[in-house]
Amino acid sequence: MEIFTKQLTPVDLERGLVLPPRSNLEHRELSTIVESSAGTRLPDPATIHCSTTSGRLVFTRGWLDIARDAGLRSGDTVTFYQEVNGGAQYKMRVRNAG
Repeated sequence: MEIFTKQLTPVDLERGLVLPPRSNLEHRELSTIVESSAGTRLPDPATIHCSTTSGRLVFTRGWLDIARDAGLRSGDTVTFYQEVNGGAQYKMRVRNAG
């Protein structure tokens, strides 16, 4: 089930990924598998902290490491979704703009 898709801005990459209002995530730690649109995964699942900043949900701790490790840049797109296979699991698919 897709939770959101977002094209990244410089702010998302420097301060934290601001989630769209319809994302419906609660404040918590989310264990996430990150993969490219071609299906290549980062070696280990990452934990992303979802918190409220100025009344908006933001991925903070863990997100900047993912952005760096995946080589994300402004204009790239991320899709965050939940896949249930015997338990809740979150995945993030990244697509480079170029």
